[in-house]
Amino acid sequence: MKISARNVIKGTVMSVDKGATTAHVKIEISPGQVVTSSITNEAVDSLKLVVGGQAYAVVKASDVMIAVD
Repeated sequence: MKISARNVIKGTVMSVDKGATTAHVKIEISPGQVVTSSITNEAVDSLKLVVGGQAYAVVKASDVMIAVD
């Protein structure tokens, strides 16, 4: 796989919750660290995402915000 995004994080699919048109996919990237993405149901099917399978979280953003308590 070649991609221009610099933030590519490999993980394990924890859950795939399909709605009417959109799914929420949770990927555990390290113990206790989870990234959640909203993608189309069509993309879930095309990527053949299943719980326990390996996938990549690809983050591409022009802005990164930082916050503290």
